[in-house]
Amino acid sequence: MRTLISIVAIVAGLSPAPASAAPLPEGSADHFAGSQILKHEGDEYSKAETSPPTEGKVPGMDVSSHQGDVDWKSSWDKGARFSYVKATEGTHYRNPKFTQQYNGSYNVGMIRGAYHFALPNRADGAAQANFFVSNGGGWSSDGRTLPPALDMEYNPYGETCYGMDQAAMTAWVKAFSDTVFARTKRHPVIYTSTSWWNKCVGGSVKFGENNPLWVAHYNAKLGPLPVGFEFHTIWQWQAAGLFPGDQNLFNGQFEQLQRIATS
Repeated sequence: MRTLISIVAIVAGLSPAPASAAPLPEGSADHFAGSQILKHEGDEYSKAETSPPTEGKVPGMDVSSHQGDVDWKSSWDKGARFSYVKATEGTHYRNPKFTQQYNGSYNVGMIRGAYHFALPNRADGAAQANFFVSNGGGWSSDGRTLPPALDMEYNPYGETCYGMDQAAMTAWVKAFSDTVFARTKRHPVIYTSTSWWNKCVGGSVKFGENNPLWVAHYNAKLGPLPVGFEFHTIWQWQAAGLFPGDQNLFNGQFEQLQRIATS
């Protein structure tokens, strides 16, 4: 039966999927940085009476296929100067809008990078890191490319911590980080929320010593940081707003953002 299916596919001009190929995770296109954090932790910013202070910060955004084709010039004209674009999820999903979003943000002048939505119970950290780097998660020292980023958040399919204890999750994150570093010479930025990270990863390894923090906290004031991090690099402070996708602030001047994209 398998042979017959392969013959039919070849005749039709298609490449038959390997027998071991797993189906794309259901709902992958709807999973973006913060999609599950928003569901579990809510949007406190909508209740705030003020906006976060922006002096000395650089505004930016993050997008996925959820936003479709992005009008990058409009976002640039409104002040966005950097962007993260979802590239992959697990070991099978690739953002079909990645090229338009990743190249479009670059072409308009933004500093941009790619991120991976982790599914730690679907494949090990090294496997997902390799899939990510091979499908948009690379890095170059051109001053316009942010370090690859790892999105660690609530399980969209079930148990909060993917059925893993803190030791197993820590090992998973370390394997992902080590593999990305081996292939790109950059430690990945870690995207997460304080509540999820403290519950599911914990502080047995101080990832903040090597991995920049991109923290999600939808409020006008930034709360406590995840254990193992002493400062943040990017704050995702609003789930929707002036720019398409999520609203972010880089914790520094534009020249510092350029340095992160250089070395």
